Amino acid sequence: MNSHPDPQFAPPTPDMAALPLSLYPALAQVQPSLAELSPAVAPLQVPTGTALFSENAPCQGFPLVLDGEVKVSRSSEDGRSLELYRVVPGELCLVSSASLFRTQPLSAHGITTKPSSLILIPADIFRRWLETPAFRNEVLGLFAERMADLTSLIDAVAFHKLDRRLAAALLGHGPQLAITHQTLADELGTVREIVTRLLRRFEREGWVTLGREQIQITNGPALRDFSHIR
Repeated sequence: MNSHPDPQFAPPTPDMAALPLSLYPALAQVQPSLAELSPAVAPLQVPTGTALFSENAPCQGFPLVLDGEVKVSRSSEDGRSLELYRVVPGELCLVSSASLFRTQPLSAHGITTKPSSLILIPADIFRRWLETPAFRNEVLGLFAERMADLTSLIDAVAFHKLDRRLAAALLGHGPQLAITHQTLADELGTVREIVTRLLRRFEREGWVTLGREQIQITNGPALRDFSHIR
């Protein structure tokens, strides 16, 4: 997390006070408790598109998402970005955990995809909380879940052709997608020109119709067969 919050951050709303324990039950057993840490770790309101933490920067604390969503991605030297996972309320951030465990710089960057509310737990408090079995087990469980997600992602990147991954990315969002070619490229870890070329091929096949920041799926079954999704 950035050490200096964006000036757009606003005070928390009153109903946020009861959220942390309902979303993260293991926090009921940690010491010091959230109540004891208040108001130093009061919830922050964060606008869409806020960079919460940066690749290769020191981790400033452990984020607990109460509302909204954070997209965690890695960037390449040529500017491409590959989404690793998203953190929603009740989930934990693997990259932040790993950085604090090992006292090493962050290996990815995080950006809010919608207006979000979160609490930033200082690094020393996070390490003390790990002494509580319930919280430690929750964090270790996170590692297991995220590793399964990342293994699936590695399999997709390494072994599945990009055209099939693109077909799969288009499915499951309804017949009309309001999305740019650049956004799809970022999600797939490639460049916009390749995505555009593949989408035009899909259009020639009669599977999609392309518009300005719009993609109309005209033959979902064909796309599904092509992506090998059943």
